[in-house]
Amino acid sequence: MAGDVPRRSGKGQYGKREKYDGALLVTRLPAMPYPTSKRQEKGSGQPMMNRSKQGRMARKTIFVLWLTALALVPFHLAQAQQQAKVAKIGWLGVSSASRQAPSIEGFRREFRALGYVEGKSIAFEYRDAEGKPDRLPAVADELVRLKVDVIVTASTVGALAAKNATRTIPIVFYSAGDPVATGLVDSLARPGGNITGFTVISAVLAGKRLELLKETIPKLSRVAVLWNPQDPGSAQQWKESQIPARELSLQLHSMEVSSADKYDDAFKEAIKAHSAALAVTQSSLFIFNQKQIADLAVKTRLPAIYPRKDFVASGGLMSYGADQSESYTRAASIIDKILKGKKPADIPVEQPTKFELLINLKTAKALGLTIPSVVMMRAEKVIK
Repeated sequence: MAGDVPRRSGKGQYGKREKYDGALLVTRLPAMPYPTSKRQEKGSGQPMMNRSKQGRMARKTIFVLWLTALALVPFHLAQAQQQAKVAKIGWLGVSSASRQAPSIEGFRREFRALGYVEGKSIAFEYRDAEGKPDRLPAVADELVRLKVDVIVTASTVGALAAKNATRTIPIVFYSAGDPVATGLVDSLARPGGNITGFTVISAVLAGKRLELLKETIPKLSRVAVLWNPQDPGSAQQWKESQIPARELSLQLHSMEVSSADKYDDAFKEAIKAHSAALAVTQSSLFIFNQKQIADLAVKTRLPAIYPRKDFVASGGLMSYGADQSESYTRAASIIDKILKGKKPADIPVEQPTKFELLINLKTAKALGLTIPSVVMMRAEKVIK
């Protein structure tokens, strides 16, 4: 009834009780989560044993989560350090970086294809001997002081300089001649030490180049061979030319050149020896001076064959050798394996599977030479 007031009130186990004119009203009190005293325990709304059990379980769950998080900290730190690691590649060249631009870009392209990002996961330190092979040991020492992760170099002389500079930093060559004969590795299958790479088998191909010259000039009997006695790879190619020359009934004239100021005299001597063609061995010295050599060959009217296609682009008559793009791909793959933990000693030296013949018809015309159709048909590229 309106205006009535409670006649009797009191507290029970589960809440406050109030009685109105024959009606008993019970107002529930909110349950307390954890009793802090016997007083709170009495009207909390849930048995003390259950609440204690829940508390212990909650504390145990928090402890387990804390231990799990703590255990994951080293993993995440290691992962972050690994992601932050930037592999440093030391580039050891004979000629300047501008002259090696095609090779450098070829490698950068291959590393991008392998998932590396320059500046984030890989970086390059370029050092060169400015066209002076005798400076290679000092340049190699500089790369060692920079503490690069891998040294990459094209030539045999570069690889030898790097090998003499360090026994611990991995070395990868990508255009060496015969790495076994020149002492770079113990064997192709098991290189040993800290060096491996990709060989262009120049010594093996020396006889093939003589064969192409003979096919191009059927009556050919005397050939001058340009080689560098200070380059072990070039010297090996001169040596390997002897047997195929005899089989082709060719007489060889030795054109020994170890510095750029000796080219003119060497070509004059070749003409005096009645040489009718020229075969150029692979050497860093010759690659650096390819334009000068190609011009002298045309000037002295000597049809010449070279080991690399860039000689043809510089005005040389023809070239035969391993596909240069393959050397970048294979060498980059080897470096990738090393960066992922594999030792150079356990990575076999790889050999080319692709070879290319290039012919410059402009130079042939300047020499008054007609290239036989049987040779033209085998050319991968012809410059007209």
